[in-house]
Amino acid sequence: MSLVARHLEANGLPTVVFGCARDIVEHCGVPRFVFSDFPLGSPCGRPFDPAMQRAIMGLGLDLLAGAAGPGTTVVTPYAWSTDASWKDRILTREQPFLEGDAKARWLERKAAARARNAERTA
Repeated sequence: MSLVARHLEANGLPTVVFGCARDIVEHCGVPRFVFSDFPLGSPCGRPFDPAMQRAIMGLGLDLLAGAAGPGTTVVTPYAWSTDASWKDRILTREQPFLEGDAKARWLERKAAARARNAERTA
């Protein structure tokens, strides 16, 4: 989706990307991005919560109308739940689908990504 947004922008059509994988979407260099710290596939809010969904869409429309420049990210002020336990169920240390060298390479890439993220926030 990020690459499509960049292509559309290059051809004069402004875009806003809504997403939950901030590192991936920002790495792709989208012009305008609304980030929600939610499970993947739910960037516009919890199911059956139209008030939250409308508010997040409103943030996107406001960003489209008033972004100061490319590479703008807006972080939504909403939480998926009262605590972050959903992340424990989704973002586990175990990767049962990887074995041997593949797991070692995955752990190396994960460590490098964490280091890059730490540099960005420092």
